[in-house]
Formats: sequence, C-alpha cells, structure tokens
Amino acid sequence: MTFTPHPVNADLDLELVRDVPVSPQAVFEAWTDPASVKQWFAPRPYSISLCEIDLRPGGGFRTIMNDPDGEQMMDGTSCYLEVIPNERLVWTTALAADYRPQTGDMPFTAILELADNGSGGCTYRAIAVHQDPDAAKQHAEMGFHEGWGTVVDQLVEHVRGK
Repeated sequence: MTFTPHPVNADLDLELVRDVPVSPQAVFEAWTDPASVKQWFAPRPYSISLCEIDLRPGGGFRTIMNDPDGEQMMDGTSCYLEVIPNERLVWTTALAADYRPQTGDMPFTAILELADNGSGGCTYRAIAVHQDPDAAKQHAEMGFHEGWGTVVDQLVEHVRGK
C-alpha cells in the first residue's frame, strides 16, 4: 500500500467495506475502463448510457444514468483528485475536469481504496466524504450503502464473467 488509508469521520463520511473475490488490478480496471463501467455502475434495472474517463489528477469522470424506461435521470460529472493504479481512486463532484468548480446537489468526495487480501481477492473500501452531517445523512437515506453495495456485487459479477 503506497497511501495512508482515509480516516473515517462518523459524522461526515459513509463507508462500505467488502472482501471481494477479485484482484485489486481487476477492480481498478473495472473502475477505469468506460466500457466496463457501463456494465455494472448502475443498480439494475437502471443503466449507464455514457461513461467518459480522463484518468489523471484533474481529469474528468462523467456518467449518465438512465431509468428502466431509458429516460436520463442523472448526469454525474466529477474530477479525479488522486489516481494510484490498483490501489486508490479519489474523485469529487464539487469539481469538474481541470479542477473547475461546479455547483450541484450534495457535493461529495469519493475514495476507493483497494488492498490485496492474500486470498486472490481484495478488500474493497469505498468512502463518501461530505461537507456536513446533514449531507451525509441525506446520502445515507438516499441509499448509499444499498446502492454502492449492489454495484460492487455487479462489478464482481462483471469481472468474473470475463
């Protein structure tokens, strides 16, 4: 591990930790290949119709999510802050590409940390960092744990199906 794990603030951060049966390299690739992201990033029956990735600090990460009828329901744009291959991705919805400030509902920073667990898989740790306790509570009530839990299961399914 070449980074210090993010210390969780119980009032401001939401955390999902899972041991998954796929390597950190496979998880990182699934998170950084646009064609792959489109296969697993939205909880079914929702879908991702567009994924754009410029994988570098300051690069953009954009997805468009559609409802089961194919109607666009979310256009998410964010900016990568940190990229450590096979170990860590950090991005924020408070910024667009090239660190340009943007406004939006409930900005947060997402931290994905991956560590080899010694059994051929990895420990998958996703953290959503919020500005204030109300935003963290709102994100939790919107289904952070259920939604992010579902998509990590779909990610594993996608990677193992290759």
